[in-house]
Amino acid sequence: MADRYESRADAELLLRARRDPDAFIAVCRRHGEALQSWLRRELGDDRLAQEVLAETFAAAWIASGRFRDRGEGAAPWFHGIARNLVRRLRRQGAIESRARRRLGLPILEADSFEPVIDRLGAAQEFGPLSDEFERLPAEQREALELRVVEGMDYAEVGRRLRISPGAARARVFRALSTLRAEIGEQP
Repeated sequence: MADRYESRADAELLLRARRDPDAFIAVCRRHGEALQSWLRRELGDDRLAQEVLAETFAAAWIASGRFRDRGEGAAPWFHGIARNLVRRLRRQGAIESRARRRLGLPILEADSFEPVIDRLGAAQEFGPLSDEFERLPAEQREALELRVVEGMDYAEVGRRLRISPGAARARVFRALSTLRAEIGEQP
C-alpha cells in the first residue's frame, strides 16, 4: 500500500479518499507520528494524546471533502483540527472545574486515584473483585467498571449508562473516593 501512495500529494490522496479509504490511511500515516508527538507535548499524557489523535483523524475523515491544499500539504490542516480538539478539551475541563468549585465539590485529581486504580486493575487481573468494590452502589460500580476496566472515556460511559458525561464523571469520582477511603491508604 505504501508504495502505491508514497509519491502522491496529500491533496490528491484526500481527494481519492472517499473512493479509496487506503488513500486516507496513507495521509494519516504520513502525518500521524509528528501529530502524535505534538499532542503528547501539548497534553502531557500518552493515552489522551492517542485519543485526541484518533478524534483528529475521525474529524478529518468526515471533513476530507472540504480540504483545500494551500501548498503545504495536510499537516497544517491536521494540526488545526487537533488544536481545536485540545482547546475544546481544556475548555470543557475548565468549565467542569469551575462548576465543581461553585458546588463546593473537590476538584478531580487523577493522580490521587492512581493507587486505587492500580489495585482495581490487579484485582481484575489476579482474582475476584474486592469486597469494597462489591459494596459500592450499583450505578457507581458500573460507571467505574466502564471507565477503569473497560477504558472508556466519560462520554462513552455516559452514553452506555444513558447519563451525561458529567454525571458519569461524578459517579466514577464518588466510587474512587469511597474506594480510596477504604483501600487507598492500605499498604
